[in-house]
Amino acid sequence: MVKALTKVVYKPDTQSTDEFIAIVNPAEYKKWKEGMSIALSEVVDSFDVFHSNQGSQGLLGKPSNQQLDTVFGTHKDVDVIMQVLEKGREQASEGFGSGMFNPNQTRGSAVVDSRGRGLTGI
Repeated sequence: MVKALTKVVYKPDTQSTDEFIAIVNPAEYKKWKEGMSIALSEVVDSFDVFHSNQGSQGLLGKPSNQQLDTVFGTHKDVDVIMQVLEKGREQASEGFGSGMFNPNQTRGSAVVDSRGRGLTGI
């Protein structure tokens, strides 16, 4: 079963394609935005912030500490997450599933054949 998750996207500049993204649990994020005192660890899926310089549809990577310091004034994960959640906009998604796709195509088809015939007949 795919866990329902939502992206919170923060663009530091309206003209820039740089975006910082946090993954949150949508129900907990909504309660947190309404002012309820909910632990931040229940709101976010992880304290990782992702960066894309190609817009929200681009490849997501981890920003460097220098990028975080430049944009947010700090590189402490809790402080950066708080700013992304406060200043960012919610963007619903279908959900992120693990094991639903092969993120590294160079690993092959991920089919295990223990009979020694390779991928013939599959």
